[in-house]
Amino acid sequence: MPENRRFILRRRPEGDPVPEDFELVEEDIPAPPPGGFVMRNVYCSLDPAQRGWMSDEESYMPPIPLGDAVRATCVGKVHASDNPDYPVGSWAMELNAIEDYTAVTPGHFTAPIDVSLVDSPSRFLSAMGAVGLTAYFGLMEVAKPRAGETLCVSAAAGAVGSVVGQIGRIMGCRTIGIAGGPEKCRRLVEDYGYDVAIDYRGKDIDALRAELAQATPDGIDIVFENVGGDIFEAEVFELAKKARVVLCGLISEYNAVEPHGLKNLWQVIVKEATLHGFLVMDYAPRFAEGGAQIAEWMQQGRMRIDEDVQHGIENSYDAFMRLFSGRNTGKLILKIG
Repeated sequence: MPENRRFILRRRPEGDPVPEDFELVEEDIPAPPPGGFVMRNVYCSLDPAQRGWMSDEESYMPPIPLGDAVRATCVGKVHASDNPDYPVGSWAMELNAIEDYTAVTPGHFTAPIDVSLVDSPSRFLSAMGAVGLTAYFGLMEVAKPRAGETLCVSAAAGAVGSVVGQIGRIMGCRTIGIAGGPEKCRRLVEDYGYDVAIDYRGKDIDALRAELAQATPDGIDIVFENVGGDIFEAEVFELAKKARVVLCGLISEYNAVEPHGLKNLWQVIVKEATLHGFLVMDYAPRFAEGGAQIAEWMQQGRMRIDEDVQHGIENSYDAFMRLFSGRNTGKLILKIG
């Protein structure tokens, strides 16, 4: 009989997660709950937000309980069902966990998916999932870009950042991307169409600020922030009047024992800027709208969304840590089915 392998959180990480914080265990496959189904997870999304869920600090979602599997958005096949809307063999997407099988009671995050619409079911975790939708709603609805404006994106070669830059270009913005290393900067320009690529590696805040100032002589109208730390601080110094800052993530601080914080917050007042914390879940009722637009842009050849698919639940820890070493080359996904 097949077993249910589960990637368990055994203790709360302090600083960088280490292998001893987790354990891979085998348990029995669960039965469908009343009105629900059992999902065989095939693809699991790996995201920086999961690091926050491993801590016991207050957040927009409760911490992952110790002894439970690490929470993850998954797409997979219905294995057993007590719900006619989710027949056996059909595909679904749900906020499950890094485990082979999950008992699902349909709720806010549950959705049937039509895999015939895409080249791979994993697209529902990248282009048609949180990555594409975060970029779409964060830029279009929060920042509201206008043609001719300057958009600056940190972690610009990452899963979300690469999409933000492409949407900005489609909307007529001048796009500035910040990434680590010459290869990622090459991809920014050649693959994602950024106008300027800035390599932050080996540069202090003064050097970053000088390079940003040269690239944005009229200031930055929109910052789409994914990193925090010195990069964010340098961007804030170069804001244009009435700039909009979309705070999507602060990945440089997730493993920090003492977070960096923003030391030049005064500049937000000086530049009369708007600082907006953003969670894509607020736009859940409109996900179909955003997904349709992204699909249209991809079909038109105006958008490229890369995936970095790692394989095997036994490699969960190594795959997850790619997020914090900069090794991932697109939306990071773990294939376990």
